[in-house]
Amino acid sequence: MKLGLLTAAFDDLDLEQTAAWAAGNGYEMLEIACWPAAAGRRRRYAGVAHIDVERLDTGAVQDVLDRHRLQISSLAFYPNNLHPDPGERRAANDHLKKVVDAAARLRVPTVGTFIGRDQTRSVPDSLKEVRKVWPRLVAYAERKGVSIAIENCPMIFSLDEWPGGTNLASSPAVWDELFTIVPSERFGLNLDPSHLVWQQIDHERVVRDYASRILHVHAKDMEIDRDGLYRNGVLSLGLGWQIPRLPGLGEVRWDRFLSQLYKVGYDGVVSVEHEDRAFEGSVELVQRGFLIARDALRPYLH
Repeated sequence: MKLGLLTAAFDDLDLEQTAAWAAGNGYEMLEIACWPAAAGRRRRYAGVAHIDVERLDTGAVQDVLDRHRLQISSLAFYPNNLHPDPGERRAANDHLKKVVDAAARLRVPTVGTFIGRDQTRSVPDSLKEVRKVWPRLVAYAERKGVSIAIENCPMIFSLDEWPGGTNLASSPAVWDELFTIVPSERFGLNLDPSHLVWQQIDHERVVRDYASRILHVHAKDMEIDRDGLYRNGVLSLGLGWQIPRLPGLGEVRWDRFLSQLYKVGYDGVVSVEHEDRAFEGSVELVQRGFLIARDALRPYLH
């Protein structure tokens, strides 16, 4: 397995600067943020474009990678692909196709994204929307030789995402439905154990049960604020008590989680996703966070 990072946390640096720092500090792969270049940030860690897929210069990107001896693990674009507003949904779907096109041109095997959801609709109703959108999106990626890796974040971090969250693909029961609707081998998981911790889902068992569907792995940890949980309860769905942390600073046993990945033969990237508020606000703090994550994970990655 190789150590990588999602570039979205480096929103003040360009691709050259991000690559230089990553390579100089022990990282081997980049998961490169590819939001629409002109859109700007609409939520934390979104809106970053380290590659402008609409004006892609493959030679320039490859030159950066070659000079720093890095590889791209995936291109990253995490919108609400099932947005209830037709215009918003169409824009997300169309840009996702452009990211797939860019991945094909760069010979990147994977694009990471969200299924999406209308948070006011039930799971069965949301699955009806999946049938309208996702078979054709995955078919498009298949034709380009690109795989789609769905992150399992529920996307419930604020009241405007209440009550159902804006990403349907958060649990094994839903994954099974998704993989029945879209059985393609090019459709799988970008597995993040932190989102399973606060749902009380056994993330080690998930590795064993969904080994064939794990296309990419996110390394993010989760702290459970016990006082917040006491005050708000589980029916708050995490609001007030689930705290994203860097690997090594939360409740994930990385030795055990990575051991399961080795057991099932996963040999891809472990990509650090930095969403830790204690290490943001300046480039230096973000870098410090990535160094903490590196030191927590590196002993297990060979």
